[in-house]
Amino acid sequence: MKRFFKFIFKALVWFIVISVLWVVAYKFVPVPYTPLMAIRAYNGDDNYQTRHQWKSIDDISTSLQLAVICSEDQNFMNHNGFDYDAIEKAYEKNKAGKKLRGASTISQQTAKNVFLWPDRSWFRKGLEVYFTFLIETIWSKERIMEVYLNSIEMGNGVYGAEAAAHYWFNKSAKNLSQYEAAAIAAILPNPRNYKASPATTFIEKRKTWIVKQMRYYGTFTLQETSDK
Repeated sequence: MKRFFKFIFKALVWFIVISVLWVVAYKFVPVPYTPLMAIRAYNGDDNYQTRHQWKSIDDISTSLQLAVICSEDQNFMNHNGFDYDAIEKAYEKNKAGKKLRGASTISQQTAKNVFLWPDRSWFRKGLEVYFTFLIETIWSKERIMEVYLNSIEMGNGVYGAEAAAHYWFNKSAKNLSQYEAAAIAAILPNPRNYKASPATTFIEKRKTWIVKQMRYYGTFTLQETSDK
């Protein structure tokens, strides 16, 4: 029994050391591939193609940066990785038997997409909390946004802003217009089934709502938090 607990302790220490080093490395270097990309490629057919090209945050339209904040996490600049008000509201709605509602922040989505795998188990959720804490502690908000916009799924086999901009609008991520950025943000809840272009009536409504939120948001900048 003593050996067993000693083994568990050593394994835990090694996990913490490796995970911290992993997060520190990704503070500086591009994320080349994610577990989700590997899973989708493995499960895809012979025609499946992974589209992904890393771009600096400076080469991604600020409209897209703001669009994902307005659609996914309007409190992104203020929270520490977890939006407790959103979590409470989601819990109350789900408890009332209404349509399941998530409360994952951009930071949580980044942790899940870059370091973990898609799963609803409590174990995976616990790891998501741990990695969210790490990236919020070690990275800046600007870096979190940069990794998020380069790693998340934005279409079937399409990952990141640059690949999405070319796939949906045949242009670079830096040149996306406000409405094009909103269209990409609108499909994020289900990027393999929704289309940014041509957009369905549902996506058009979401896009219009996102653009309104972008106009209401006010001054937007990530620079003030980039010096961690």
